Amino acid sequence: MDEARLERELFTVGSALAGALPSSARHPLKALDTKAMDLASADAELKAALFRFVDVVPACRSLDDLSRHLTGFLGEVEAPPPPIAAAMRMGNTKAGRLAIGRAAATGVKHMAHRFIVGESPEAALGVLRGLWKDGVASSVDLLGEATVTQAEADRYAARCAEALDVVPAAAAEWPHRAQLESDPLGPLPRANLSVKVSALTPLLKPDAPARGKADAAGRLRELLHHAKRVGAHLHIDTESLDSRDATLELVLELLAEPEFADGPSAGMVLQAYLRDSPDTLDQVLDWVRSGPGAGRAQPLTVRLVKGAYWDHEVVDAQQHGWAVPVFEVKADCDRNFEALSRRLIDGQRAGGVRVAIASHNLRSVSAALAYNRLAGGEDGDLEFQILRGLGDPLQEALAANRIRVRAYCPVGDLVAGMAYLVRRLLENTSNDSFLHEQASGAPLEELLAPPGRGAEAPLGEPAGTV
Repeated sequence: MDEARLERELFTVGSALAGALPSSARHPLKALDTKAMDLASADAELKAALFRFVDVVPACRSLDDLSRHLTGFLGEVEAPPPPIAAAMRMGNTKAGRLAIGRAAATGVKHMAHRFIVGESPEAALGVLRGLWKDGVASSVDLLGEATVTQAEADRYAARCAEALDVVPAAAAEWPHRAQLESDPLGPLPRANLSVKVSALTPLLKPDAPARGKADAAGRLRELLHHAKRVGAHLHIDTESLDSRDATLELVLELLAEPEFADGPSAGMVLQAYLRDSPDTLDQVLDWVRSGPGAGRAQPLTVRLVKGAYWDHEVVDAQQHGWAVPVFEVKADCDRNFEALSRRLIDGQRAGGVRVAIASHNLRSVSAALAYNRLAGGEDGDLEFQILRGLGDPLQEALAANRIRVRAYCPVGDLVAGMAYLVRRLLENTSNDSFLHEQASGAPLEELLAPPGRGAEAPLGEPAGTV
């Protein structure tokens, strides 16, 4: 494909999407959140202190406890901004500590609700229905870190089963939305649930992957049966590299079983920040074209992300003396993301896979749309995905242009969601993230420039996800 022509089309697409981005005046509370994020991200010490506080909130048992932890962490900041310094002085009295604790609890709860749509599938239905009415599909993610006991894995599987009962039943009553309910490969389920294999078994260990796969298989198989019965889509997330291969093998092995030849709709995740991601895509495409997945009635959905475990992968590799498995320069990851997007779009046009481009980066989204257009496709052929609370402006712009967009919506209580919340906050305040650049008023030409134009910043976890 002519690269110069592609860049011209990309700029046309990106300009239209940028013009549809909502102004901060339409969302005053989010504008205040952004100002708070800017304050935190401007000082590395302050940012670290606040995130450490958020991480320990679940362990606090009183407002006084909250206040003592907050002021303790903030006390490590060498030169706190005036508002922070004033709050710390209040901590010298009991009344002041109660006021700080109450404000801290309110602030954390407010921030959590920005990202977490409800404590249960039932409680989340109002948000999910509102998104659908606005032309936005959703994927429900039940929060919870890796399980350590069989009982925890059973409870997580039961929560997934509850979601598969609640969401499809409610979704059946939602109004018709043509762009969200079908694509050239066929119908799309209204209900979509994302699950994590690490939460379906406590035995998923890198030194014994077969044992973890076998233990998770029973629970995941039943969820696939359940999704098939209720007509829902089941998406299996990918986490850190030490469980990536076992997760991929488990998904492909189960979906190849004869009982799942005609459904359900299901998918997996491809992480572009991994250097070997093109090889992983080769494996997936071989599976759908000539391997065990070739006869499935439902195409395999591949959610393309950049990745959210950059720090973990780097530290783990350094501790073991391994080669770092992730791209260490943001531009390299962005280039790989675009290359994988093209291959997946070609794969979708050939049949067997559906592509879901998960990014908040205007360049990445525009590149996929431009390539698909020049390859002869329609904008409605593709699906784009955003994280609830981070990609909302892009979500609105895509929906306004009648492009299929799906919001990844966490559901669960604050304790279970705290680690997730910290990762999302880190992404939003990254100095090298697209969201930060956009909020800082970077010109459109800069936001849509090919990867590598300008400073070659280290990738880092935040840039790996957005």
